[in-house]
Amino acid sequence: MTDHVRVALDAGVLTLTLARPEKKNALTNAMYEALVREMTRAEEDGAVRVVLFQAEGDMFTAGNDIGDFVAVATGATPARNVGASPFLQALANATKPFVAAVQGRAVGVGTTMLLHCDVVIVADDAALTTPFVNLALVPEAASSWLLPARVGHARAFAMFALGRPVDGRAAVEIGIATEAVPAAEVQARALAVARELATRPLGALQATKQLMRDAGAIRAVMEREGEEFRKRLNSPEAMEAFRAFAERRPPDFSKIG
Repeated sequence: MTDHVRVALDAGVLTLTLARPEKKNALTNAMYEALVREMTRAEEDGAVRVVLFQAEGDMFTAGNDIGDFVAVATGATPARNVGASPFLQALANATKPFVAAVQGRAVGVGTTMLLHCDVVIVADDAALTTPFVNLALVPEAASSWLLPARVGHARAFAMFALGRPVDGRAAVEIGIATEAVPAAEVQARALAVARELATRPLGALQATKQLMRDAGAIRAVMEREGEEFRKRLNSPEAMEAFRAFAERRPPDFSKIG
């Protein structure tokens, strides 16, 4: 267990708290492993009826720790050892209800994971972004399919390709989130909803969730995205993006065909 993911089980609600606020809750491989372990536990443990994702500090998550991508660019880490694939698979395979409490920024996987949550409570001033193209990458978590299905092609493309943020109120209006509340109320509201869900008949909840999702199709999209994502990690464009980040300069893609 990493200290950067805190775990609590109470009254059927398994709360997973991202606890790396000094690094904007950026997700490391160790954090992904801890999350997957607990999500697997949730599926197998009858005492767990609902999973609640939340985060410490003023930000939900900055997404995947960019340091992992820089390690690929510098040759320190093979591309196959970087990323959230087991976490994404756990999202795809989940049958129990997921609730998310989102304050501040949710970047990359911090936004795409919300497409797999059944209830999303956001701060009204939250900022959801999926700036994959900015890093010369492609969407993941089946978001290349799920996000356009939620918000339409034009909005999804602007989020992916231009990195345009969506605030909490807009996230509710376009169907990414369930409810927007003041930031100070997000976690309490999400916990209240999670506890309410925990009182519902679990079998009916799971059957409803499964009827509303095509898990096989989600996994298939994730596989296609994953193949392209790994190719992109080793591309000249990605190498430039990660080196630019490490060198604290804007990337220059103009000489890369």
